[in-house]
Amino acid sequence: MDTTLTLTNDMLLVLGLVAFTMAMFLFERIRADAAALIVLVVLGLTGLVAPEDIFGGFSSDAVMNVIATMILGAGLDRTGALNRLASWLLRHAHGIEQRLLLLSSAVAGINSAFMQNTSVTALYLPVASRLSARTGVALSRLLMPMSAAIIMGGSLTMVGNSPLILLNDLLVSANANMPSGAASLQPLKMFAPLPIGLVLLAASLAYFHFFGDRLLRESTDDAVTPARTDSYFARAYGLEGDIHELTVTADSPLVGMSVGDAESQVGAPLLLALQTGSESRLAPPADTRIWVGSVLGVMGERQQIADFAQKNFLRASARLRAFADLFNPSRAGISEAVVPPTSGFIGKPQAQLRLRQQFGLSLLAINRDKQVLREDVRNIPIRAGDMLVLHSIWTDLAEAARSRDFVVVTDYPKGEQRPHKFKIAMAIFAVSMLLALSSRIPTSIALMTGVAGMLVTGVLKMDEAYAAISWKTVFLMACLIPLGWAMDSSGAAAWVAGHSIERLPEGMPPWLIEIALALFTTAFSMVISHVGATIVLVPLAINLALAVGGNPTAFALIVALSASNNFVTASNPSVSMITGPAGYSARDMWRSGGPLTLLYTAVIVVMINLMF
Repeated sequence: MDTTLTLTNDMLLVLGLVAFTMAMFLFERIRADAAALIVLVVLGLTGLVAPEDIFGGFSSDAVMNVIATMILGAGLDRTGALNRLASWLLRHAHGIEQRLLLLSSAVAGINSAFMQNTSVTALYLPVASRLSARTGVALSRLLMPMSAAIIMGGSLTMVGNSPLILLNDLLVSANANMPSGAASLQPLKMFAPLPIGLVLLAASLAYFHFFGDRLLRESTDDAVTPARTDSYFARAYGLEGDIHELTVTADSPLVGMSVGDAESQVGAPLLLALQTGSESRLAPPADTRIWVGSVLGVMGERQQIADFAQKNFLRASARLRAFADLFNPSRAGISEAVVPPTSGFIGKPQAQLRLRQQFGLSLLAINRDKQVLREDVRNIPIRAGDMLVLHSIWTDLAEAARSRDFVVVTDYPKGEQRPHKFKIAMAIFAVSMLLALSSRIPTSIALMTGVAGMLVTGVLKMDEAYAAISWKTVFLMACLIPLGWAMDSSGAAAWVAGHSIERLPEGMPPWLIEIALALFTTAFSMVISHVGATIVLVPLAINLALAVGGNPTAFALIVALSASNNFVTASNPSVSMITGPAGYSARDMWRSGGPLTLLYTAVIVVMINLMF
């Protein structure tokens, strides 16, 4: 490779866009998907990517694969596959913690080979909660091994995580800028990384099996289940007391007042329900008015309720009359839900989201970095990783959860919606995987065949398929893909690779360069996300391989695998979703995830050198 390339204006502009993307992802001044759109527009306006190609990311195989895996995962969940799985794990663990950890992590890791890591984590959070509740094993001892296995298991196939899904598109696009005489890069087959994934998954299972007792802290927290709601939430959030009914009299100052104003009074209990006339509802909207004869369903300590009733001339009932059915634990209760990094709730307070009016959910508290926020909770902007404490009817909670703006951790009562479609869904999924193994059919078409099958057979409805897609993830990926093309076509990747080689000691072994590349990618992905790191660094890795006489595909695969090598920070969506439910601190994550990151790097470098 020519290491004397001149830095051109196009190269400077592309590198400037990379720096802009890093800054926006790191400081979050602009939403990640909005920043990606800005990058896409600039690439089009400057001509760095041809007008006919600028929106090519939206029709790429990578984006189609991501959409298909999300829908297939939703189809399997809709048939109750995970409820069956939880029962199977309980039967085979025989109450032994080590066996439960091993089985649950292994099965989660295998599932992640065919579904996006974020989706698998979201599906397994309630499974882990159910396992914890029935066995007494703390969530803090279940979730870290399970999350690590999900991340490792994503390396079993080319559709297990976003970096690997992107890799083939980046390899193919790199051929247009390969030096003359160099062999063309071929897309990797569906199960090309299988040996690496198997070793990674085995390493993760062995790591927590032998060192889990020292790495995973003991916790006295219980899993959240309807039967244990009162004691759990009283201890964890200070939500103590019982449900009481208070009837508004003609002399009450609450008459004509909104629910939001009433519950904002000093010393007011939690206002969970309202009956006006013959209409009763949980989670009344904040702007709903209170009138003479209205019945309030409130939760708090007995003395707090008595003081509030006396102050506002309310008549207390000795027992539940109006809300006996609404507050039945089999119908409604308190739950916990974690906010994923892709949520539309991020940056917005409850007052803006209107959770009560839109979804029928009462936000009682927010657990943020082990700090419980209860004061003025309606006006606190929500962040990624927050644990929301909600009160609702279970069916409303299930309906709201379909938005994918939060993931319910609580194992709440919900019926399996289409259990009779289980065998059909599994058969369709198996057929799509077999088609993906064929060298004649692209993976995206094979997976979309499975999607079409689930829609035609009624496993999923079309609206449910749309709801299963994380459009933020899709949009982010589609907008950033052209940045990777521009890195290659402008010569920026070749320039960076050439100048990097000049600064390396002469005669440095390729495997040392691979380790350095893997660690750099890992660090880079913690700043710019695993998708951004893959798009930016794969062209660089290919040019680096050409410069040192290495295998470009091997170097590119190291980047794609290393982009997911993050077990310690919230920039990995799977990690951010478990910190709240398990109560992990940053120290907990680094203590268990730091050595695992080094183990991951060692495994992929060794395995890739053996395979290539």
